[in-house]
Amino acid sequence: MIMRFLELRVPPPLVGIIIAGAMWFIASSLSPLLPLPATARLPAAVILALAGVAIALSGVISFRHAQTTVNPLKPETSTALVSTGIYRITRNPMYLGMLAVLLAWAAYLSSVWALPGPVAFALYITRFQIIPEERALHSLFGAAFVEYTRRTRRWL
Repeated sequence: MIMRFLELRVPPPLVGIIIAGAMWFIASSLSPLLPLPATARLPAAVILALAGVAIALSGVISFRHAQTTVNPLKPETSTALVSTGIYRITRNPMYLGMLAVLLAWAAYLSSVWALPGPVAFALYITRFQIIPEERALHSLFGAAFVEYTRRTRRWL
């Protein structure tokens, strides 16, 4: 019952911010086991963050072009099944983009203790956001959604 209560309740960007804060707190509290030099971690963090933002924005733009909702808390209000553009590669580019930004943050923090953060994000978002969204989309779009899930992976 509690598990079902969390479905579609917390906006995914807020989940990302909470996890990023926890990553920072843990990384600053514990010594990094494998510290990376700034010359390696900063470019890696920038590249990952820029890629994440680009992936997420391409998802938002695709939704806007299809004139469907980008509100992750109300997937039942979707008016179109978007399967073109970035959605040919991943069913969840906005969440994939957020995951890449969290990976960038982990690289920037240069702490192995920060690495569980992106994993926790992926697990939480899959269970409490993506799976409920998929139920709603299946209900709305039926066989077309099933076919889409067969040809396009959830994350990558």
